[in-house]
Amino acid sequence: MQDFVFRELARRGFTMDRFAMDRAAIEAHPGGSPWSEQHSTAPIVVGIHHPRAETGRSLILQSHLDVVPEGPRALWQHAPFEAEIVGDWMYGRGAADMKAGAAANLCALDALRRIGFQPAATVYVQSVVEEESTGNGALMTHLRGYRADAVLIPEPEEEKLVRANAGVIWFQIEVQGLPVHVREMGAGANAIDAAYRVIGELRGLEADWNARKAMHEHFRDDPHPINLNIGKIEGGDWASSVPAWCRIDCRIAIYPGVDAEDAAAEIRARVEAFARGDAYFANNPPRITFNGFRAQGYVLEPGSDAEAALERAHRAATGAALERFMTPAYLDTRVYALYDRVPALCYGPISRNIHGFDECVSLASVKRITQAMALFIAEWCGLEEVA
Repeated sequence: MQDFVFRELARRGFTMDRFAMDRAAIEAHPGGSPWSEQHSTAPIVVGIHHPRAETGRSLILQSHLDVVPEGPRALWQHAPFEAEIVGDWMYGRGAADMKAGAAANLCALDALRRIGFQPAATVYVQSVVEEESTGNGALMTHLRGYRADAVLIPEPEEEKLVRANAGVIWFQIEVQGLPVHVREMGAGANAIDAAYRVIGELRGLEADWNARKAMHEHFRDDPHPINLNIGKIEGGDWASSVPAWCRIDCRIAIYPGVDAEDAAAEIRARVEAFARGDAYFANNPPRITFNGFRAQGYVLEPGSDAEAALERAHRAATGAALERFMTPAYLDTRVYALYDRVPALCYGPISRNIHGFDECVSLASVKRITQAMALFIAEWCGLEEVA
């Protein structure tokens, strides 16, 4: 996919850059998430538009091409990788999250070119990976030195602008048991049963974090802004043996302004304190590993020229006022909001079932947001005639 994007950008005359992730640089940065064996080695691709005269404001247009697993094929009504179109909806894993946005980045610029114009400022079209698991792809573009006056990422956000989003932490907990034959199971220790006790304690942590929502302006009206997901559980080796091991993979959100390192330390302390008070875990403590996302959230402060320009572009394209909302999920815009300190706009098409079965995107909405993006680019960057 990155090869395809590289060819399409090169064909349009962009100056091209393709580079690998620098593990050492990522690990040294406070916004870097832990590296693992599952970390993508796909390249990052950036296409750079240079105007003849730099009279406007520069812009980063970013998308990610990695997707979450599709799950059991039998639970899809539409094939997950066939891009099937039914009425207004295109189905497939990643159709909305976020290949539609990747296409919009290119097509918004194509639209301007078809009427004889191009941005009168530098535009970086960035295609990254690792958005779904670490956020390190977007961070790598920052570490590579790419900077602009604003950033626009067309994630599937229901034609709304994200005002605030949560940070995310991934962690894995491993529990050891004492295996015996089930006829003597009272003499052993069931690692799977023990893991459920740990999960119960983590639910207590989740409740405590949700109770803090009043301290966070954009989250206080959400009934449950902090979600702990037990995303994967595996353990044991044999139905007639008391399981000797269990491993759970977890994801939890954190509020903007909460340091990811501090949140990870609180998770670790909570698990360790629980273990000390548990008859079995006191001598067999669970092992916790932070193995994916360790990323902070952010708030898009109101009042920027970039937001005002997008508001005008959205109204012109849709005939409606631009709505803002909070999303308790991770977004790559955090890199540019936190570390570049520029307006980082996340705004994109209407979708259904992202991360679920029969993910799909509204093609009419893709057209509307692409038009809005073209109008935004025209105002933000200014225009010059194509040579």
